Amino acid sequence: MLEFEKEIFSNIIEKDGLVITAKGLTMDNILVNLIKVYSDPGNLVLVLNSSEFEEKYLMEKMKDNANIHRIQCTMSIVERKDTYLSGGVQFVTTRMLVVDMLKNQIPIDKITGFIVLRAHSVLESCQEAFVLRLFRQNNKIGFIKAFSNSPQSFTVGFNQVERIMRSLFVKELYLWPRFHNSVIKTLKQCEPQVIELHIPISDTMSKIQTCILDLMNLTVQEIKRINKTLEMQEITVENCLTKNFHKILQSQLDCIWHQLSRKSKQLVADLSTLRHLITTMLYADPVTFYKYLLDYRSIEYAQTANWVLLEPAEILFKTAESLVFNRNKELNPELCPKWKPLLEVLKVEIPNHAFKTTSNDNKVLILCQDVKTCHQLNQFLTIGSHKYLFLTTLKHHINFKTVSKTFSSCEALKEKYSQNGNCTKETKQKTNLTKNKKSYPISKKLKPNSESDQQEKETDLLEDEDFRNSYLLTMSQTVCDITKDDLNASTVGEYVFEPCEEMDNLDLTRLCMDKPTIVIQTFKSDNCLSLQKTLEELQPNYIIMYHSNMTAIRQIEMYEARRDRTKSLIIYFLIHTGTVEEQSYLTTLRREKEAFEFLIETKSTMVVPEDQDGKTDICLALQRETKEEIINTRKGGGQIVADEKQFVIVDIREFRSELPPLIHKRGIEITPVQITVGDYILTPEICVERKSISDLIGSLNSGRLYQQCIQMSRYYTKPMLLIEFDQNKPFLFQNTYFLSSDSNSFDIQQKLLLLTLHFPKLKIIWSPSPYASAQLFEELKQGKEQPNIEYASKIGGEADVGTIESKYNSTIYDFVQKLPGITSKNIDGFLRNVGNMSNATEKTEDELKDILGNANDAKAFYSILHEEHAPKENVDERKGKKHVTNKFKFTKSKKTEKKTC
Repeated sequence: MLEFEKEIFSNIIEKDGLVITAKGLTMDNILVNLIKVYSDPGNLVLVLNSSEFEEKYLMEKMKDNANIHRIQCTMSIVERKDTYLSGGVQFVTTRMLVVDMLKNQIPIDKITGFIVLRAHSVLESCQEAFVLRLFRQNNKIGFIKAFSNSPQSFTVGFNQVERIMRSLFVKELYLWPRFHNSVIKTLKQCEPQVIELHIPISDTMSKIQTCILDLMNLTVQEIKRINKTLEMQEITVENCLTKNFHKILQSQLDCIWHQLSRKSKQLVADLSTLRHLITTMLYADPVTFYKYLLDYRSIEYAQTANWVLLEPAEILFKTAESLVFNRNKELNPELCPKWKPLLEVLKVEIPNHAFKTTSNDNKVLILCQDVKTCHQLNQFLTIGSHKYLFLTTLKHHINFKTVSKTFSSCEALKEKYSQNGNCTKETKQKTNLTKNKKSYPISKKLKPNSESDQQEKETDLLEDEDFRNSYLLTMSQTVCDITKDDLNASTVGEYVFEPCEEMDNLDLTRLCMDKPTIVIQTFKSDNCLSLQKTLEELQPNYIIMYHSNMTAIRQIEMYEARRDRTKSLIIYFLIHTGTVEEQSYLTTLRREKEAFEFLIETKSTMVVPEDQDGKTDICLALQRETKEEIINTRKGGGQIVADEKQFVIVDIREFRSELPPLIHKRGIEITPVQITVGDYILTPEICVERKSISDLIGSLNSGRLYQQCIQMSRYYTKPMLLIEFDQNKPFLFQNTYFLSSDSNSFDIQQKLLLLTLHFPKLKIIWSPSPYASAQLFEELKQGKEQPNIEYASKIGGEADVGTIESKYNSTIYDFVQKLPGITSKNIDGFLRNVGNMSNATEKTEDELKDILGNANDAKAFYSILHEEHAPKENVDERKGKKHVTNKFKFTKSKKTEKKTC
């Protein structure tokens, strides 16, 4: 471990706490050593909230350790229980662990502790917080150590740091920004050699960038003009350029999104469109950018978007044509500004440096932003810039009549495109099969491509849309045969590099060739350990940062500080100066610095309760709102009387939602059972089916909700439908808020009305949040019996449905259960003893009492068959007129009595 990593490790071993590090300062070494410390059969340490890639990466690091296990979803309950009892360190999914803890399948009091990753996502209502609360209620000794590398996530919301620390049951906060003295001192000792190449963009691209920025500025001003009462300090042009702009918008506008006008929503969408255009201009080739821009120049799009009709937009469309066509309207696309410097580095700088150091093992890693750029660089380096741009023009169907002299050599490709464009599906399948075939072993030398192979490779570009994260190339010429004079516009990238092995299932540690090896890969910002793994396996001598990324740069710093330095790592940093790319990179640095400054100030002022770690019985976070014991003041001395233990049967699939943890926090026990009727069983009579808005719409359209209501009404006397909104997104059940514009806004209301008419016993509950649902469940259970676990788990299954259909007609069964006096408890005995409705009319009230088992039910059922239900006539004494009371009742006819029954 590095020096600052040792300090973090000693702090977290000594005291439990929350560690927040800067992005790129990977904690894999700390986690590996922490797992090694507790990897003993006498311990039981659980790792929570880890991704599948992180689990595999960490387990590969410790593959020789037999005390590290992974609880898989395919394991049975017995296998999981045996694995828990075997001890060691175990990776487990949260949903599976919650069920096992509630069913007592794991000895909670024997758990040594928890290691929590991605701690910024642990909130009060999430499953990870539920697990830790169950752990602290039954174990006051075990440790909790949490880690996070997202400081900005702790600055969103009110007292976010305190809330997360309270959910984690930790008292210590450890902050490790990049500007920490220990981090600076450690990384400065092993700095890589960085060569910055400031590449200016062309005048045409500069004009396009100015136009798009002007359009973004006008759009932001218009949003603030029509929404003067809203706080929109974060909605600026600078923030619009960052990658996390959608998260800023979500935090600002989600709570009032339903109150915004249609114009405001369209303006927000326009900002996303403009950001996509400006990033496409910098990262994609000019032909692709021009094609995307043409898609927005249409009458249909202009009717909805506002920016298309503005003056900078007209300048933008005119200027963009010069990227692809010259003044004579001939096809003459501009080259990407970074292509020529990239070739100069690959063909001249790196070979010359390798020749001076007499190194045979030369590996180059090119890092870029996304998979499309990876594909672009792979095609550019293998077939050349001009052929790539010409083939891209043909693929995007951009019309042109003539070609400039620069691209005259590519005209022959147009005929090949017309021939290959009409190929059948069979030929496409054959080409896909050849692409999926395994290539030659790595140790075998590659031969130069023949002309036919080169033609196939060029035409494959027209159909190759399967972008990959990585590509592998080798030099096809001697390393020092090319000079700077050869890098003119006519020979850029022509037949110098050839494709090597595909990156699928490739072991980079076995990569050893006589020729220089080039690996093109994305940053993989969704999982920071992916780049770390590539650096460790490939061990490159040269790294080219084709795009700027703060996390990737710091990971390279960490890699350089950890490795054995036989020679210094050389990094070529390509960046457009004075552009959006540079500003976006600087904005990312500034926002993270401000986040850490906020956290440092918060740490100095926040008050942490002494019992926040949950190791004492007086911890407020562990207090449950419903008291299990009540004091009876009528007895002398106020004797304590034990109250009946309340519990709710919850379907196992419902543990994906936030409701079960909140029910448990209110003092109601949770019993996870795999049930087929309903989601929550509150009492022997109350069954609740929970639906979110999206689930409700989908279930109504598919008819699934109708079948669920039939099942609930068949087995429970009080079925309920709980419609739960998102607590972060207020909802209004009116107009067309939650429906698309191509559907009728009253469809859902009509289907809900039909549902209530068909099922009169069904109660619909509207809940604004999971917190309100938990409170409602507690009120519904007051003074009621507890549900029957055995009955809830058996009903609704295939065997149960089969017996009902074999005994009774399902149509008659559904009709009889709607009659007065018939309940889910007595319907089976009634149908078995009566036989048909004719026999039921002949029964006396006493006989019905014996059949139904209840006098009130027998009276209600007897009266509906034999008593008169004609409306009563009342005489108004003042006016002396007769009128009929407005009660809806039935009239029985003697002639049709037997037939009706």
